[in-house]
Amino acid sequence: MIRAAIVSLVMGAASVSLAAEEVSVGFGKADITPKVGGAAKAVWIAGYGMGREAIGVHDALFVRALVFKSGGKKIAMAVADLVGLQYPVILKIREKLADFDYVLVSSTHVHEGPDVVGLWGEKPLKSGVDPEYIDLVIAKTVEAIKAAEAAAVPASATYGTVVDEELLRDSRKPYVKDGIIRVVLFKDAKGKNSSILLQQNSHPESLTDKNQYLTTDFLYFTIKALEEKYHCPVAAFSGAVGGLMTVPNRIKSDEGKEVNDGNFEYAEIYGNRLAKRAIEAIESAKPISISPINAAAQVCYVPIDNNVFKFAFRSGTMSRDAYVWNDDPWSENPEPIESKSKIANKRGALKTEVGYIKIGDIHVAGIPGEGYPESIYGKFQEPVEPNADFPNAPLETPVVKALPGEHILVIGLANDEIGYIIPKRQWDFVAPFAYGMNKYQYGEVNSVGPESAPVVYGSLEKAVKKATQK
Repeated sequence: MIRAAIVSLVMGAASVSLAAEEVSVGFGKADITPKVGGAAKAVWIAGYGMGREAIGVHDALFVRALVFKSGGKKIAMAVADLVGLQYPVILKIREKLADFDYVLVSSTHVHEGPDVVGLWGEKPLKSGVDPEYIDLVIAKTVEAIKAAEAAAVPASATYGTVVDEELLRDSRKPYVKDGIIRVVLFKDAKGKNSSILLQQNSHPESLTDKNQYLTTDFLYFTIKALEEKYHCPVAAFSGAVGGLMTVPNRIKSDEGKEVNDGNFEYAEIYGNRLAKRAIEAIESAKPISISPINAAAQVCYVPIDNNVFKFAFRSGTMSRDAYVWNDDPWSENPEPIESKSKIANKRGALKTEVGYIKIGDIHVAGIPGEGYPESIYGKFQEPVEPNADFPNAPLETPVVKALPGEHILVIGLANDEIGYIIPKRQWDFVAPFAYGMNKYQYGEVNSVGPESAPVVYGSLEKAVKKATQK
């Protein structure tokens, strides 16, 4: 009896020790600003139309990384000031970081950086991607992650949120916003601020399509304000920006001056407003556990039903592989479409990935594109809009239900950019159109197809299940 009690006590103590294993956190960053002007190659700016050539740099573009180390595991979360790195690029980054258990690389989706997808070149049929620049981004992302690993020290954290829907404009019916700004503040063992992770939910596109200067848009001002206040580096991730979550057309300064978007004055006002909200979240944040750490991913295949995407694949404007769709999003060995021209004759699919990371009490969903707030919270329109193309489609499991905890981070553009991930019940591309409109709304033209949401959110559930079974 006594011996059994002692064994039980020892085993219990070991279990508690394992659950509270120390976690080290580090931050690193690297400059990914391309050369502009002079003898430099033309830099084509992504996010709006074609032919927008950069003429200068307002502020440097970076890739910023956080690394979490504990119990022999290493997990990295990085974010690049780009419109959306493609999955094949992420795989090349991971090849150089093979000793990591998981590497998530997302993009802020800024519309004022170089084309890294291929859709925004000088003219149609001409990709805007510079392969040498992609190589630079790969090398610099690895550099930032290794710097973060080297800087990792034992840490603690607080997690806070604040809601401000006035910072957002939804340009597509039904109008649903994700106004929740999420912030994690990490401190070292001495209680000194070491880094901040910010997750916000608006397109960084306040400068609109007339701007020709490379910039991180309003995030430049947000990060600057937070770093000045808390004396530590900041990594800003974008969340569910589909829908379309963007900035209001005009904003008021603290002095009451109304400013239209499309200029750096607006970007500064908006960026500082976002920083103020983030500060509110930090000041009201509560301590959380960041142990243990774990991660899992689910590779999946999404049918390519968008004719624009098919054309981009056929023409080579989008430089990535396509596979024959075989009605299984989680197929082990789908048949490659060896000739890009055959994608016109066969229903193709692209390969992507959905990730899940657990950092103690924090649950991170890595969504490979632009998710909609409806899909995050389950705020689907009821009754369903009758003229939508798939009014009887099953509802996808909301992210908040798929994640096994209330302290969440939703990272969009995670490991890929497959465009808008529209809830299938809201897909509306064939007449008669929803809401009495005489044409389709903006969204479907920048989505791989109507199966994106069922595949992506089904894959998130699988990734979470994998992680909890480890």
